[in-house]
Amino acid sequence: MHLIKIFIHILIIGLFLYSKLLPYKDKLNPQYRSIFDFFNSIFSPIFNSLKTMIKPFQVGVGLAVDMTQIVLLIIFLMLLNFL
Repeated sequence: MHLIKIFIHILIIGLFLYSKLLPYKDKLNPQYRSIFDFFNSIFSPIFNSLKTMIKPFQVGVGLAVDMTQIVLLIIFLMLLNFL
């Protein structure tokens, strides 16, 4: 049970770094690119499936926020709370 919580914490940190590094993935050093690719292999299928259910949130004229990362963060935090 304790290992699952640690794994979820790692996923939360990975989600944060993934969201920050996604626009710059082509500029990453090979060492960090492999770590990014690991988290990308986890998060990309989840985001693709969530995008079919969750629409972007309109915050301005021609400006919308992709809510999939926020929803995934909420899911991770809820899992930590229930474990």
